[in-house]
Amino acid sequence: MDILTWAALSVDEQKAALQRSPLIGDSGLEQSVRAIVDAVASRGDAALKEFNQKFDGFNSANIDSLRLSESEISAASARVSAELKAAIAQAMANIDVFHSAQQFRPIDIETQAGVRCELRSEPIEKVGLYIPGGSAPLISTVMMLALPAKIAGCEKRVLVSPPPINDAIVYAANACGITEIYQVGGAQAIAALAFGTESIPSVDKIFGPGNRYVTEAKRLVSQDGRCTVSIDMPAGPSEVLVIADSDANAQFIAADLLSQAEHGPDSQVILVTDSEPLAQAVNQALASQLAALPRQEIAATALKGSRTILVKDMQEAALVSNRYGPEHLIIQTRFPRDVLNHIRAAGSVFLGAYTPESVGDYASGTNHVLPTYGYSRAVSSLSLADFSRLFTVQELSAKGLLGLGQAVMTLASNELLDAHKNAVAIRLASLKD
Repeated sequence: MDILTWAALSVDEQKAALQRSPLIGDSGLEQSVRAIVDAVASRGDAALKEFNQKFDGFNSANIDSLRLSESEISAASARVSAELKAAIAQAMANIDVFHSAQQFRPIDIETQAGVRCELRSEPIEKVGLYIPGGSAPLISTVMMLALPAKIAGCEKRVLVSPPPINDAIVYAANACGITEIYQVGGAQAIAALAFGTESIPSVDKIFGPGNRYVTEAKRLVSQDGRCTVSIDMPAGPSEVLVIADSDANAQFIAADLLSQAEHGPDSQVILVTDSEPLAQAVNQALASQLAALPRQEIAATALKGSRTILVKDMQEAALVSNRYGPEHLIIQTRFPRDVLNHIRAAGSVFLGAYTPESVGDYASGTNHVLPTYGYSRAVSSLSLADFSRLFTVQELSAKGLLGLGQAVMTLASNELLDAHKNAVAIRLASLKD
């Protein structure tokens, strides 16, 4: 990776150093995805079957339904090895523990005498879970979405994934309580969840990562007046930033950088360090480890859009990281928690030499659905709260309205909203009768 010295860069050069992959931002992307969305909205299952053939080479005409039957789910589950089932069980247990601890605690207080205010939570009724397929089927994403949805109490949980769906994805979904599994992926799957088709029900909220087409489809349907659906978060290609000092292990760092680079050619990895010898050692380790990777061509392309940034100290490293706002942040330093105290923007943070990003991807218990492309400066990582919606309740007694009414009428009057004022005044008048 190219090595840049932060202090030697101009303001514009610093901004350029933190730019995401140049593969992002295809000007024709919106137009292409909008055509897919419109086709699904107007032609439903027929369009989905055509897109299955066009994009995934899957002939839906030879199947009875886009939805997997119980027998198909059972058959797929039976083909999963005992070893993989055990790994899935261990990961599920940790994810369950961490997300169950996030259960909402209601608020019920009296803000002043006779004025009672509450904050309540209810699960989102219908959720759609998108699971990427392709060359790297994300079994772990099933658990990261399906378990919180189940714990939150979402009544209808619909899973979609590109055909043919990997057996382990089917098994994990079933183990997490998902029984509605549909063989459709890409932007067309997002459109199906938003609008509904003859086979696939519309949902209230769509969750899950995906490629540029999936991300753009989520954006478009969330802003489409023909449907009412929300999305989990803005997301793009995977990324990691590693903060390291001279004590860090170059082989560990290279392995962590490559673990993200292999996701896709538009992934991005960045090393921020105060040690030039470490930066050189990491580059050497990257070359040797890359040569042994089955997905080396993908990772090598991602590395072309990646870089190393030299800083004067760990405080400047934190500044650079906060400006970038990484999806994953690894802090491999002598005192990682000291650096953590300066971190303000990251999707998920991994501390110390023995905490590779991979553990969060799979089985530590935290959620791996995270904001990318700098959105971590304002958007949180996925949590149990995302599968629920909060609403407030207020209740005033006569005494409460007598104590609060005049302030409300004064504010309403100054906003020139006389009907608001009158709604209070007419009640206060009744109390004087």
